[in-house]
Amino acid sequence: MKRGFYTIMSAQFFSSLADNALFVAAVQLLRTSGAAEWQQAALVPMFALFYVVLAPFVGAFADARPKGQVMLYSNFIKIAGCLFMLFGTHPLMAYAVVGLGAAAYSPAKYGILTELLPASQLVKANGWIEGLTIASIILGVLVGGQLVGVHVSSSLLSLDLPFINTGIDTAPEAAISVLIFVYVLAAWFNTRIPHTGVEMRPLPKLMLSLLPDFWTCNARLWRDRLGQISLSTTTLFWGVSGNLRYIVLAWASVALGYSVTEASSLVGVVAIGTAVGAVVASMRMKLEDAPRVMPLGIAMGVLVILLNFITDVWVAAPFLVLLGGLGGFLVVPMNALLQHRGHNLMGSGRSIAVQNFNEQACILGLGAFYSLSTGMGLSAFGAITAFGLVVAGFMWLIQRWHARNCIVHKDEVDHLMDIARNDNFHG
Repeated sequence: MKRGFYTIMSAQFFSSLADNALFVAAVQLLRTSGAAEWQQAALVPMFALFYVVLAPFVGAFADARPKGQVMLYSNFIKIAGCLFMLFGTHPLMAYAVVGLGAAAYSPAKYGILTELLPASQLVKANGWIEGLTIASIILGVLVGGQLVGVHVSSSLLSLDLPFINTGIDTAPEAAISVLIFVYVLAAWFNTRIPHTGVEMRPLPKLMLSLLPDFWTCNARLWRDRLGQISLSTTTLFWGVSGNLRYIVLAWASVALGYSVTEASSLVGVVAIGTAVGAVVASMRMKLEDAPRVMPLGIAMGVLVILLNFITDVWVAAPFLVLLGGLGGFLVVPMNALLQHRGHNLMGSGRSIAVQNFNEQACILGLGAFYSLSTGMGLSAFGAITAFGLVVAGFMWLIQRWHARNCIVHKDEVDHLMDIARNDNFHG
């Protein structure tokens, strides 16, 4: 791997760590303020909101500027969201601003991989960056849980700046103030990312003209016989993964009686499994083998439902590792295949923006579905069951879709697989 790849990984690690720690702090902030359960669940779709709304624009912006610079700007937006949350803005609104920064960050983070590395290293690169992202999720939720816990928060709140009244009086506020410095560290790494030398694509004078271009790119990827399958699979995976953070917190509260600090460790357990699955996939799977992992998506939906029957943490821990592992093994080859097709069809930044739009729309949709379920009085167990059934059902439909493509459009699918195979070999 080129040296710049490791700088990208470092920047991504700290930015993602802060994102996930901030999620735990925001949940605790809402709980201590007496907010309704549906508001806590709504944190996930609010984070995804700007991914969906700004998708036509952030991809083009990522292609118009050096991607390290785009990542730097994005971290400053995340810092602004933290400050809003710290000084009185409703946590849902402030967390949406952090999501705005993440929405701008993602096309640059993934797009730079296709600029820096050959196709033959994309699966390995995705394995490493997804594995490191999962590691940052593990540490992020653990750090967030500890920061809002009694021991660490009391130490933070005991610190006093002479002649300055910060107004930071609660554990979640103390946690958020610490996380601002983590975003600053991520921003410093962004300044060290090298320019790849890829020619920039200037933004149009009329920004609204990006809308038809985006929808053309979106339609092109959905029409592609491999693009549509990899896009629908990764879309569903991230829809599940994005909401699983809160689902595990809610389940641990009702099934095990855990606090946010205690339950955050179980979210980390899921992430451990995902990291292991991602790394194993990066070593074992090739680009052209990606469609073979689709049955794992159905298994994920079934395991989510079975979570309702677990009441012992010693059973829950290995179960959650397995759940995460299936997801990690599923997403790495599918993500690499999607990047490969998107890069060939429209360029890296635009293809990642299309990917983010669909994935975050799924996170928003599934999150709204879960939040609405709890808001209408459905118990956590009932909402989790409905969630798992939706996931397993849609993944089964995607698998049938690919099987039909392989029969009805066999020549086209074979040709695209040959391209993936040859690019993997020659890259």
